[in-house]
Amino acid sequence: MTGHIYKDIGAVIVAAGRGARSGLDGPKQYHLLAKKAVLVRTYEAICERISPQNIIIVHHIDDEELLASAFEAHRAQEFHSTIGGKTRQASVLAGLNALKSLNISLRSVMIHDAARPFVSCDLLDALEEQATRFPDQGVLPVLPIAETVKRISDDKVEATISRQGLATAQTPQLFPLNSILEAHQAATDVEHEFTDDASIFEWYGKSVITVEGEKDNIKLTYAADFERAEKTIQMRENEPTQLPDIRTGHGYDVHRFTDGDHVMLCGVRVAHNKSLSGHSDADVGLHALTDALLATCAAGDIGDHFPPTDPKWKGAESHVFLTEAIRLVATHGGTVLNVDITLICEAPKIGPHRERMRQRLAELCGIDIERCSVKATTNEKMGFIGRDEGMCAMATASVRYT
Repeated sequence: MTGHIYKDIGAVIVAAGRGARSGLDGPKQYHLLAKKAVLVRTYEAICERISPQNIIIVHHIDDEELLASAFEAHRAQEFHSTIGGKTRQASVLAGLNALKSLNISLRSVMIHDAARPFVSCDLLDALEEQATRFPDQGVLPVLPIAETVKRISDDKVEATISRQGLATAQTPQLFPLNSILEAHQAATDVEHEFTDDASIFEWYGKSVITVEGEKDNIKLTYAADFERAEKTIQMRENEPTQLPDIRTGHGYDVHRFTDGDHVMLCGVRVAHNKSLSGHSDADVGLHALTDALLATCAAGDIGDHFPPTDPKWKGAESHVFLTEAIRLVATHGGTVLNVDITLICEAPKIGPHRERMRQRLAELCGIDIERCSVKATTNEKMGFIGRDEGMCAMATASVRYT
């Protein structure tokens, strides 16, 4: 159990039905969802807010072995149970009497269908909050009807009913324990089919207020409901328990122009009336990206790994530096997700070469070209770039670490 436990609220979980409409083999409340019985999942959801000692499970007289097996297999906590009656109404009354007989000082009781395993703590809290504000009234979770409602007779439409003010009822429904027990006791002598506990409470002359229900709080009724529930649980239980470790690194590099006939930019040879000066091939784009990748695992910068004072790197192609940075990222458990380079210069024009640059980056980084961005801008004739003395590059890299 986790979270805040209500001290003076009990619960009756109604699990005595046969669930014939489900088409399943055996009572639906013992059907396994992701290897755990529906009833156990419902019970555990209620236990998030209500102490097990304050919960009664109402079961069918023929299901004692199923009940024991379901809870034993999953090592659930000890629980109280009682045998239900021939109708849901009779089963709820049996559960209320059993809860009362525990001699625990309880103010209210939640009555919940065993076939609603997706009830959330948020809904339980909303019910409890309203019960605290209005202790003499019942509290009912409802969902407004969103679809058009028709009255049908002999497969023909008799009338269209305005859905304004109409809602469907859910469980759990919360009531003052003594009042709902008295209402159920009084209703035993009435020849009327009450479809839920709120209708009995209303019939008994008591008020019921509502809270917003939840779409996920479905009652598992048909086979398709169980198929959807299985998928829902698998998705929830396979979700990562923590946020992914995504890191972003930034790099910057600058080089002077010198005499020459081309520049290397992002691994692509671009004809130009000048070259970039550097110890290696001075690929300003790949240098900036190398620094960005190293930054994601705090591995220093390009000068730490490839010092310009080392003759070994004289005239080296800069893709060697980038490949080593990617290898270092991988040794730290990183996978490159996205790279973005901005080249800042007055010339040469980058546009005609952009796609080749992106393709080269994709090849070097081992990622799809859609994850490789190359942009360019001028410096509006200002500064050393404006005077055509050199160019610089800024790079950003995103890496997922495990």
